[in-house]
Amino acid sequence: MVNKEKSRGSGWQINMPKGTRQVAENESQHVQRTSSRLRNFVSASWKMGVDEPKKFIHGLKVGLALSIVSLFYYVRPLYDGVGSNAMWAILTVVVVFEYTVGATLYKSVNRVMATAVAGSLGVGIHWVASQSGEKFEPIIVGTSVFIFAAATAFSRFIPTVKARFDYGASVFILTFSLISISGYRVEKLLTMAHQRVSRIAIGTSFCVLTSMLFFPVWAGDQLHKQTIKNLENLAISLNGCMAEYFKNDEEIPVMNEGIKEKMQCYNSVLNSKEKEESMANFARWEPTHGNFTFRYPWKQYLKIGEAARSCAYCIDSINGCINSEMQAPEFLKKRIREECMRLSSHSSEVLKELATMIRTMRKSPKIDLSVKDMSVAVQELHDALNSLPTNFLRLRSLPPIAEDHPDSHQEEAERSAKASIIEILPLAALANMLTETVTRIEVTVDAVNKLASMARFKTNSDKKNKQKQQSNKILQRM
Repeated sequence: MVNKEKSRGSGWQINMPKGTRQVAENESQHVQRTSSRLRNFVSASWKMGVDEPKKFIHGLKVGLALSIVSLFYYVRPLYDGVGSNAMWAILTVVVVFEYTVGATLYKSVNRVMATAVAGSLGVGIHWVASQSGEKFEPIIVGTSVFIFAAATAFSRFIPTVKARFDYGASVFILTFSLISISGYRVEKLLTMAHQRVSRIAIGTSFCVLTSMLFFPVWAGDQLHKQTIKNLENLAISLNGCMAEYFKNDEEIPVMNEGIKEKMQCYNSVLNSKEKEESMANFARWEPTHGNFTFRYPWKQYLKIGEAARSCAYCIDSINGCINSEMQAPEFLKKRIREECMRLSSHSSEVLKELATMIRTMRKSPKIDLSVKDMSVAVQELHDALNSLPTNFLRLRSLPPIAEDHPDSHQEEAERSAKASIIEILPLAALANMLTETVTRIEVTVDAVNKLASMARFKTNSDKKNKQKQQSNKILQRM
């Protein structure tokens, strides 16, 4: 609001109410913050699209599937064929289309089967209710909705149903309720149920075809790569923790700048359980692709992941020993530094070899030797721990005690022995967790070897035989 205007020369001066300038500044800052957030959002989205182009392609695939299904509305002959129920096909594409082929197949099959079963039951209940007379019809319909909805909702708590048919159970409840209740007022119930099932089948068909034919993303392939990455992250973290713990020793090289990040790589393994279970469930629905055949042992990947997480828990405990306030003196660390570093190196080599086995899908001829070297390193660490001095170093440095105080020497010796044991405890805890890590790595080795047997991983001899056969064919042609 303008309070006053006064002429000064050839110009005008306008006096505004107090606080108006502050309001304008606040609005300007708000606009700047909004534009800054928008720029950050666009920048982050662009970076994600560049780093993971498959996610950008997924968006294009969803748009393509919706555009194709929308033709049932735009093209008059197609619209006359399916009618206004074409909207169910469009809704199906929006709900069913997922990032991976396995997830799309899981939802598609669940939706079609649940809709078909619920539609059949709904029509059957409607026929029974209509034959019972107008008085009992609403009672029968309402009772059936209550019973089937309650039973289906309860079945979702069963692990097998929850893992494979959870989405289908939800669709069953929705479809059965709609058809049963609609049948009380709609005359052509059978026609309505048939149209709904057929339109949903059309939508799911386009989803599956688009997902599989255009740059498919396989859940099984992602689980395979995730397992490899987890094993490699464990190896990186284990080496990083040992380098960090012994970094003050003069003979140890200067720590790399990224060693802190390497130490935390195991965190991704700790948080991978839910993702692995989801990918394994979706992988079961996928057809044969690449090196993954029908009925591939995807459940074994979950056992490998469980073993890897148990290793990650041990590495987390080792990380806790490193960050603990109570640390062993440097002269004691030197006593077992070499053994710890050697054991860490052999353990990491075993984990990397397991990752290579899964990546190449070939049995490793070196894995048994690597495990044996790791076991020898464990024994060397135990021997080094047993040779650690306790009260000897303290007693050797004690000053002479007067003869008239014979008990003081014994008391001082006891205090020194306790102090030396306390100094050794951090090293003992670290060595114990490192040894436990080795034990759990051996469990991981067994799980990977079982996968190699179940999935029939190839051996180097198979490769040599194949090369020999190819050479013989070439010689025969010559």
